[in-house]
Amino acid sequence: MNDVQQKNANPNDLSRHIYDCIVVGGGASGMIAAGRAAERGLRVLLLEKNKKLGEKLRISGGGRCNILNAQEDERVLLKNYGKAEQALYSLFAQFGMRETRNFFETRGLPIVVESNNRAFPHTHKAEDVVKVLEEYMKKNNVEVKTGVAITNVKGQGSTIVAICSGNEIYSAKEYIFATGSVSHPETGSTGDGFKWLTALGHTIADPTPTIVPLAIKEKWVKDLAGVSLDGMKITFFVDGVKAFSLVGKVLFTHFGISGPLILNNAHKVADLMHTGAVTATIDASMQTDFSILEKKIIAVFDANKNKTLKNVVKEFVFNGMQKGVTTVLEGHMDVDTKVHSISKDERKKIVHLLKALPLTVEGLMGFDRAVVADGGLPLEEIDTKTMHSKKIKNLLITGDLLHINRPSGGYSLQLCWTTGYVAGSHVGE
Repeated sequence: MNDVQQKNANPNDLSRHIYDCIVVGGGASGMIAAGRAAERGLRVLLLEKNKKLGEKLRISGGGRCNILNAQEDERVLLKNYGKAEQALYSLFAQFGMRETRNFFETRGLPIVVESNNRAFPHTHKAEDVVKVLEEYMKKNNVEVKTGVAITNVKGQGSTIVAICSGNEIYSAKEYIFATGSVSHPETGSTGDGFKWLTALGHTIADPTPTIVPLAIKEKWVKDLAGVSLDGMKITFFVDGVKAFSLVGKVLFTHFGISGPLILNNAHKVADLMHTGAVTATIDASMQTDFSILEKKIIAVFDANKNKTLKNVVKEFVFNGMQKGVTTVLEGHMDVDTKVHSISKDERKKIVHLLKALPLTVEGLMGFDRAVVADGGLPLEEIDTKTMHSKKIKNLLITGDLLHINRPSGGYSLQLCWTTGYVAGSHVGE
């Protein structure tokens, strides 16, 4: 990709088809920004390099789309954005959670709220969210071009005068960059916007995958791929010393562990990995203490004396964990042994293992598995009332291009809706 070309850009050489606004990026923030700008009467062109709009949006929330977090108290909501909290108040005052929910519901897409205020379209189909945005743009006459990859940006002083795709030149009075970060690069999020912003004189914090699953070494975890269990207690250690514990839902995958509990704490694990070897244990005994668990196992053994160990495991572990726990036990004893032949020491070994199933953390998964990557443009370099760049006077910046940390649970998409709508409301002023 070519860098932004700051010199020898002559506006007289450019296309005569001048738009009021060109939006680069057809994701969540780009579509709502384009629709809002056009709703205000501006002539708007949206350019997307994929063949379809909203590719990342279509796979969000496993295809269900965690469209927003329905926390009613805005102060509580904004605390989830870390250091950006204070800077976001002016944006959310213009278009916050309530306005976002109203936006979709008045356009025929009711929203349902599940645990932890995680909100989804009532159809549980991300595709329906994309359709609402496409209809919003169509109604307001946004011109959309897909399959258009920007190859360079032409700048002159503190303005952008055109953007190019091969031999095609597009020019506008103002531009909105909504290209996203680098998570899920297969959807087109490959960091293009970061390169353009850097060449235009902006500062970019290097992105790292933050809300991301953990890669685990042990086979037993992979034996449970696809199983999701609530109420799990997982404890992390660095060089054998306890660091912290978490309790909640864990999703087992073919590469390790995931789910909101893991995703939202991956950054803590990353910090530990800078200091030593990270291991973890999972309590598979429904959080009962050692003595109670041992009594339960004795009762199970007494009631099933002629059954083998592998056939009674399901009686004292979380439903769904039988296969994984059996794999762990196989490394320590013969699981084909009938339970009446299991010794007291072996029984205690079973209890110890159930209370601390072993995990070796090999690392964090990369950008391809990341729900969110941090990094991007510091908020100090934009006007957080309008989303205008402080360096390029006819540029506005939205969504995942911004350096804002946040957990999973609807916070990322809310950031897209808010920054995109606000940008569309102020472009052309």
